[in-house]
Parts: sequence; C-alpha cells; structure tokens
Amino acid sequence: MSDTIYPPESIYNLIPREEEKHVKPPRYMSKFREQVKLEKEVNKATSKTMGPAKVDVPSPQKYLLKHSKEPKLPEKKPFKYEDDELHSKPAIPARTDKPLMGLHTNKNFIKTNAVENIMAVPKKPQPVYAYTKKGDKELLEKSGLVPKYIKKKDYGQTPEYLLQRREEVKKAQEEYDNYVKERMREGAMKQLSDNERHNILQALKKNWDDLHHQYQGLSVVTDTAPKKYRKERLEQEMKQLEKDIELIERHKTIYIANN
Repeated sequence: MSDTIYPPESIYNLIPREEEKHVKPPRYMSKFREQVKLEKEVNKATSKTMGPAKVDVPSPQKYLLKHSKEPKLPEKKPFKYEDDELHSKPAIPARTDKPLMGLHTNKNFIKTNAVENIMAVPKKPQPVYAYTKKGDKELLEKSGLVPKYIKKKDYGQTPEYLLQRREEVKKAQEEYDNYVKERMREGAMKQLSDNERHNILQALKKNWDDLHHQYQGLSVVTDTAPKKYRKERLEQEMKQLEKDIELIERHKTIYIANN
C-alpha cells in the first residue's frame, strides 16, 4: 500500500481555473540617478588611478645629478637693519680726506665752564634706606615707606562708582516704595502688622515642633515603602517651614495681596 497522501476529491476541482500570473513591481529608480551620473562624468579623468599606460623613457643625457632634488636656499646676503641708514654713524674719513681749515671761534671755554658750574644748582641726593646690616641700600620711594597716597587729591573721598551704585539703589528703593503705596491705595495690597507677623511666626514654629515630634517617633529602620515615603514627606515639610520662618524673620515689613 502506497504512503502517498492525496487531498480529498471535490467536484469543484474539475472547473478550469485561470492561471494567476505574478506581476513584478516596477523597478526602483533613485531620484538622484541623473545627478550621480553627472558627477561621475565630471570627476572622470584619463589615467587618474593607475597612471598613464605608457611612460616616456628618460634620455641618457639627462641623468639624475647629485643633490639635484634638494631644495635650493636663497643667496646669502649680509644682514642689515631697515633703519640702519638713519641711525648709523658716519663713515670714518679716509687718509686722503683733508679737514676744513681756517675755522676760528672767540668762545672762552674755560670761563664758560667756570660760570656754568658756579651758577648750577646742586643736585639733591635721592633718599635711600638700608635693609641689611651690611648697608645694602634701596630707593626709599619704591619701598612703600613714603606716604604717597595720602597726598592725592581724592584721598579719603568716596569713589565715584560707589556713589553711582548708591544712587541706583536709592532710586530703585524709591520706585518700589511708590509702587507699594500705589497698590495699597488701590486696595490690592496691605501691610502685615507686628502682631499678625508675630502670630504667623509662632504658628509656623509650632507646626515645625509638631512635625519634629512626629519625625522623632519614626522607626529607625525604614524597610518598607510607606515608612520611607512618610520620612521623606516629613523632611520636606520641615525644610519648607524652616525657609518660611527664615523669610519672615529676615524681613520686618511684609506686604500681602488682597484677593
């Protein structure tokens, strides 16, 4: 008996069926095809990669000489400054040059030098100080021992930048005060009294004490998620209360909005 398994027979299999032909999708064509072709034609050159197919043989008369491929240095020239001609001394006269003859002067150099020395003002010695026991000296002006700054015109006066800064701060404070007064006149803001400020401060401190008492009663081991969440929540609330208490204690005058 054969082991071939045939499908069950059906009368519908006798009806001729049309053969289904598989239609191929259109071939993919890139929109950059023409651009790539153009770039390829532009960059194409003969013997660009492998070199020319045939190379001319060098002539035997033009053989490679020694040191012919080394770079040639420019010719050596004597060094000369650009302004050498302006500052250079005149040349030494030659032996054949004759000096100018017949020049005379009536100036009495001895008498002139004596008068200049008699009328000259003696130079004052520069003040110095000795900084070692052997007598090593330095100029006193550069030592920092001479009071130079107290002799300035603006010594002891407030610098201009501080005065300008003070005026800017004063102007900003005046603008803020005018804004607060205008808002208070409109009824949009009011100032907390000392009694209200004291009551708010005491209430905040009482809330902080209550939270701190709860925090001290927490378990040492936070092994579960609810314990960890409660500890983090208490720490966050205590930090916020500390910021509020510090803010109120730092500012004596507090304005609040009227809603």
